[in-house]
Amino acid sequence: MTDHSASDLAVVLSGGGARAAYQVGVLAAVAERLPDLTIPIITGVSAGSLNATYLAAHRGPLALAVKGLQGEWLRLTSDQVYRLPATGVAKTTMRTVVRLLRLRRDTAVHGLLDTRPLARFLTQVVDFEGIDHNIASSRLKAVALSATSYDTGATITFVHGATDVPLWERAQRVAVRSRISAPHVMASCAIPIIFPAVKLDGGFYGDGSVRQTAPLAPAIHLGARRVLAVGMRGRTMIASDLLAATGEYPTAAQVTGLLLHSVFLDALDADVERLERINRLIDSHPPGSALPDGLRPVRLCQIRPSRDLGAMARGLVPRLPMLMDFIIKSMGGKEERGADFLSYLLFEPEYTGLLMELGHEDAMAQWPRLEGLLAAE
Repeated sequence: MTDHSASDLAVVLSGGGARAAYQVGVLAAVAERLPDLTIPIITGVSAGSLNATYLAAHRGPLALAVKGLQGEWLRLTSDQVYRLPATGVAKTTMRTVVRLLRLRRDTAVHGLLDTRPLARFLTQVVDFEGIDHNIASSRLKAVALSATSYDTGATITFVHGATDVPLWERAQRVAVRSRISAPHVMASCAIPIIFPAVKLDGGFYGDGSVRQTAPLAPAIHLGARRVLAVGMRGRTMIASDLLAATGEYPTAAQVTGLLLHSVFLDALDADVERLERINRLIDSHPPGSALPDGLRPVRLCQIRPSRDLGAMARGLVPRLPMLMDFIIKSMGGKEERGADFLSYLLFEPEYTGLLMELGHEDAMAQWPRLEGLLAAE
């Protein structure tokens, strides 16, 4: 069987809570067609960091790694990701408000939900020592996870790779050499306010999607010349959808869903457009002449959902913990307008299984483009 491998191939996995199951379906299609493919550069942010770390740490071939990842997602449930703190969301929120009204300087929001179940799940299913094993065997060049520093506001990318992998520093974007562990994944996934911040090296970090303006940059800095990027935003809405209005005041879930969209969905699309413009600029450069500022062409294939992932959550009756189910319902999360918000927290096989199936279908539908990118040159 042909071994497809090259050191310039990268996979970029974006964030989106439970929606990240879609990425697993895309990867399953790739592994089905190219089971011996080696992906030397893997980057992830937010929930995408879960998938990125699992792949980087798995000691087997891609086909086995993806099969294992599928299995973990199919057994993952919401109570293995988060739970209500002992005091309850209402009491936690009220206590914070009271402290703010009293101008208490020690006021701190430690997250409305407790994510210790996710930390335990990670330590059980991810073989973090496997990252070093794969680097030593030259199967992996680097894995990079991004998080947001609450102290500086900068996007910090933790890079676990070979000793010669480059680091970088740009405006509000810094790479640091680290040994990826469960706290790094938890930091990258820590949605502000909803999930608690994570302490690393004396500082506190939150979800890497919050201020990440260039999601493709870590892979390119690490040497990628071919990038497979898996996004969470579906096809652009048509004008009639954009102009549609219900005439009803937005629910809390509807507003929260819109805010989560701005955090998780917008940056990748903007960065893809930027990369495509640079590639066109390079193509228009006179043949044989030096490219300015060390620019180089980067081939890109972006796979995105052919359906609205929020809409796919509508009509589902998730088996969420009773109190959590009540809170989501009271916010309007069970209404049609609140489906986007619900989709980010719906870590249930009933939903994530559908997302994996869609990811597989979408990747297969675009297989000629994918194969052209992934086949080693």
